[in-house]
Order: sequence, then C-alpha cells, then structure tokens
Amino acid sequence: MKQPLGVILAGGLATRMGGGDKGLLQLGGQCLLARVIDRLAPQVAGLALNANGDPSRFDAFGVPVLADSIGGFAGPLAGVLAGMDWAAGQGAETIVTAAADTPFFPADLVPQLLLASEGMAQPLVLAATPDPTRKQVRHPTFGLWPVSLREDLRAALEDGLRKVVLWTDEHQGREALFPVSGIDPFFNVNTPEDLARAEAML
Repeated sequence: MKQPLGVILAGGLATRMGGGDKGLLQLGGQCLLARVIDRLAPQVAGLALNANGDPSRFDAFGVPVLADSIGGFAGPLAGVLAGMDWAAGQGAETIVTAAADTPFFPADLVPQLLLASEGMAQPLVLAATPDPTRKQVRHPTFGLWPVSLREDLRAALEDGLRKVVLWTDEHQGREALFPVSGIDPFFNVNTPEDLARAEAML
C-alpha cells in the first residue's frame, strides 16, 4: 500500500473554548496546530488541513485548506470526506486523520494504523486506548480511511449520519490499540482547563 496522505481535522466550532480556532492556541511557545503538523508530517506522504471559514488565516502553515463539502458543521466525518475528496484528486488510496487539538498523539500513529489494517480490502482503522472500565476507548478523529469509500460516506452524511463509529462498524472497521503510559497520548484540549493541563504535561 502507498503511504497515506495526512489530514488534520480542525473544522469544529470550539464552543467550550469560547469559539475560534483551537489549533491556533499557544502551548509552550508553539501553537497546537504547529505541534500536530510537526508530529504528523514525517509519517505521511503529504498534508492538508480541514477547516471552515476564511482559509487565509492558516497561510503561515503552507498546507492546503479543505472546507467541509457537507454544510452545517456535520462533525469529524465531514472533515474525513473533505480529506478523501482531496486525496482522490492526488491519486492516493488512503488518508490518515489527526485532530488539531491533540498535541501528544503517538509518533508511530501511521505505522500502527497500517499494521492493524493488514489483510483488509478497504483499510479502515481507528486508534484506541485501553480502558479499565471498558474493553477500550476509540478515538474517532484518529484513523486510517480508504478513499474508495468516499461516495458511501458522502451518502451516509447526506442521510444525516454523524457518529463516526456507526459508520466504521458498518464497514467492519478495526482498532489499533496504543498503550497509555503516564499521559494519555490522545488527550485533547477542549477547555481552558485542558490547556493548562497540557502545559503541565509538557
């Protein structure tokens, strides 16, 4: 399989942060989005950003900015679809998504997702972490997605589907399990308190 393209998901409304772009918040002297780009870029064949509104605010990052093609802030799956459409134009078979507000995700995210997808005709894998109260927790903004399913996903979104795991389960999606040692690698910044916690984690 060819190396996936990477798509950073930043299309949300950040209501718990008071609006605006969470990815542009500063963490240890560097914005969250820059940290995510630095971590994902070495793992993928190319990179784009899914964000809505005026794309020029991201000019400094030098990556294509992809708006949702499904209106009304339809959630992460709309960003996945935007990424799939972009990747199809690049001749790519798969994309890997990462959230713009999750600065500590694994540096081996892509290799582990690809490993978990071995033998799948349509590689569809979500990142997951162990959880003592349940078998595991899935992280639906971190996944490997086959471009071949983009029309299926478009139809599902147009029918009102919003929950990522409903769609991945329907297509026999798998999980790649990542260990948690010390800090949760998928800790994300939703609130000002989370940003303070992230500063402490640094």
